[in-house]
Amino acid sequence: MNWAGAEMGHPHDHSHSRGASTATGMHRRRLLLVLAITLGVVVVQLVAGLVSGSLALLADAGHMFSDAAGLAIALIAAWIAARPPTDQRTFGLQRAEVLAALANALVLLVIAVLIFIEGIHRLQGEAEVQTAPMLTGAVIGAGANIAGLMILHGAHKESLNVRGAYLEVLGDLVGSLAVVVAGLVIVLTGWVQADAAASLAIAVFIVPRAWSLLRDVVDVLLEATPKGVHIDTIREHILSAPGVEDVHDIHAWTITSGVPVFSAHVVVDDSVLGAEGMDRVLDRLQDCLGEHFDTEHCTFQLEPASHREHEPEQHA
Repeated sequence: MNWAGAEMGHPHDHSHSRGASTATGMHRRRLLLVLAITLGVVVVQLVAGLVSGSLALLADAGHMFSDAAGLAIALIAAWIAARPPTDQRTFGLQRAEVLAALANALVLLVIAVLIFIEGIHRLQGEAEVQTAPMLTGAVIGAGANIAGLMILHGAHKESLNVRGAYLEVLGDLVGSLAVVVAGLVIVLTGWVQADAAASLAIAVFIVPRAWSLLRDVVDVLLEATPKGVHIDTIREHILSAPGVEDVHDIHAWTITSGVPVFSAHVVVDDSVLGAEGMDRVLDRLQDCLGEHFDTEHCTFQLEPASHREHEPEQHA
């Protein structure tokens, strides 16, 4: 019989995922505020873009609308993720946040392609652009984007969804500045293709940001080892605990932003288990992992050394 992990006969609670807020949920108010600002600017830029005939401004408005949609999705996903676990979904619906981030990344890529195609078409022809409404909409957008970045600053390091929103707002700022530059070029030189060139610059800027977000989302969905977590180092720390002879079946993954998970099978000398019991050994392992690694949900399966031959190793 195995000596089970933290949940079996152990008075301490080593699992903190139940009831813990996800990273996105903790910053819900910030997202709501940025959403309100973004929607207001979308309306302003859409009207200004239609009046001025500026593709770059319409592209920026479209990009900001996708940001607003992404923020709304992220907020809904955060609400869904906060629902309690059930017997059918033992981690609840926390992965909903990751799926929302995936949707954001895909929408960004689609918008970038559409803007690029239209920008190429505009470069090949002449288009009338009214610079006054174009510059007005762009300046308002830039100011709103700066405010959004200030609101989300810091929180973007804790959540994929907040990071996605932060990157989108940053892209909007660059887009608004590109529109301002294009407007000034048209005013000073009369080269109306500057508008199309600015729209192409916006599309090019969107792609690497969307790709980076998509790559991180895929890592979470494929349950890759979280960034900054080194399995070899964790193994060394566990093996350094008194009485530990071996460790195998190590797994480290992420349920959603801010919710890392770790599990391992730990082989312990029979005499240590007999003298100290599971509680003391589990406490040492938990303290060791908590001291060196930011992992709240840990599960250790303790195995007496005499039982080692009955535990075939399947993983790292």
